[in-house]
Amino acid sequence: MRELRDRVAVVTGAASGIGRALAERFAAEGMKVVLADVEEAALAAAEQELAGRGATTLAVATDVSDAASVDALARRSVEAFGAVHVVCNNAGVFAAGYCWEMPLDEFHWLMDVNQWGVVHGIRSFVPILLEQGGEAHIVNTSSMAGVTTMPYVAAYHMSKHSVLALSECLYHELAAIGSEIKVSVLCPELINTQIHRAARNRPVRESSREDTPSVARDMVMQAIASGIGTGLPPSEMADRVVRAIHDERFYILSEDEIWRKACLTRLEDVRLGRNPGFTPPA
Repeated sequence: MRELRDRVAVVTGAASGIGRALAERFAAEGMKVVLADVEEAALAAAEQELAGRGATTLAVATDVSDAASVDALARRSVEAFGAVHVVCNNAGVFAAGYCWEMPLDEFHWLMDVNQWGVVHGIRSFVPILLEQGGEAHIVNTSSMAGVTTMPYVAAYHMSKHSVLALSECLYHELAAIGSEIKVSVLCPELINTQIHRAARNRPVRESSREDTPSVARDMVMQAIASGIGTGLPPSEMADRVVRAIHDERFYILSEDEIWRKACLTRLEDVRLGRNPGFTPPA
């Protein structure tokens, strides 16, 4: 898709981090932007700022873990702008700890947002894109955690691996029916976002872990909190996404050699049938 001006983009997780950067970049390209997020105050602030720059926007409070909420997002997007051309299933959360210690509700929370949020986005928007015809592009946010594995973050890796697999299957299915809809999967490395504060948006139905000791969780969260400031700016991810949309490129991987090495080590482990190697991206 070469021309983005005057087209419509929908971005989940748009109130902060990569999602907000995507919304800003699409607006700069002259697109109409639908911002979706579960964090309503931050969502309103993001929309107000974009609108203040002259962008045409719509903010829709959305819980991507809820299929009906994502259906409502799709419906309101079409009602407001008549069509949708770019869909970024981007909302995501993070948690850490030994996989045998993590409460089941924490596994469910990560899968509900990171995996099911993408499933819901595909089921709500792809039929709309197919019916309207013409060019469109879907961008699903996975992670370099979707092409590597590391200790202490099993639930996160699970969720991001599933997004990658789902995206590849979607790519093949759309190609098989001759659709003009293209697919990309975004695999960020360490980005300067609030991902280490994801628990601020955990639903009240999920149990608190403040009183549950976990050496592994605390170690990972402290490392991320101390290192997040050195991560790439979210705007770099938005730039990569726009380039991939223009180029109709599926894989949007880290350009960092260390992360690429970690990915290649895992691929070689699989190819050679050897035991998993440990190549931390540090």
